[in-house]
Amino acid sequence: MQSNDVNVIRRDASLLSTHSVLRNTYLLLSLTLLFSAALAYYAVVSDASYGSSLVLSLVGFGLLFLINGLRNSGWGIVAVFAFTGCMGYSMGPLLNHFIRGYSNGGQLIATAIGGTGLTFFLSSAYLLVTKKELSSWSKFLMIGLVVTVVASLANIFFKMPALQLAISSMLVFISTLLMMFDTSRIIHGGETNYIMATVSLFLDILILFQNLLILLGALSGNSRN
Repeated sequence: MQSNDVNVIRRDASLLSTHSVLRNTYLLLSLTLLFSAALAYYAVVSDASYGSSLVLSLVGFGLLFLINGLRNSGWGIVAVFAFTGCMGYSMGPLLNHFIRGYSNGGQLIATAIGGTGLTFFLSSAYLLVTKKELSSWSKFLMIGLVVTVVASLANIFFKMPALQLAISSMLVFISTLLMMFDTSRIIHGGETNYIMATVSLFLDILILFQNLLILLGALSGNSRN
């Protein structure tokens, strides 16, 4: 067998593997988003407290370590559902804040969901068509995340609304870039485990939705408070 034939076989095998990871990632992501939304709805109707939300958030982030350890096992899928369920439930108080605190709270939530979905669809479609390789973004994204974390911690003490809006705006921008970066990694074989790829994209989507909702609430001017 000639070397060219071997290279073609290897390339085809690599493409099949990438397509498999991408397909499994989108399937698992769809199911976990639905599960997370169901838990968020339950948290809203059961009037989940901020305390329980904080506990479930901490449990969820703790599950990330478990997912990493089980990423090559079927139990990893169970852990992903547990993680996304915790994160969905922890959204209850935030959603209730908008439902009860804004005259158009339901519309704001629906708009944030639509904006998040459209952003994910367009960014994914762009990368699937163009096959852009975005590994060079990693350092910029890391710096951006560090800056927003530091600013968020500082705002706990300063409690400046303008700074909170700036942080949310930056997180909307960074989460969109992270969504593109993580999708590019899957396409180019940088991430070959669909469980870990699902977790990365889920977190990107969650951060985008939360901060888009905060921005929409600030811009709407329909707060009852």
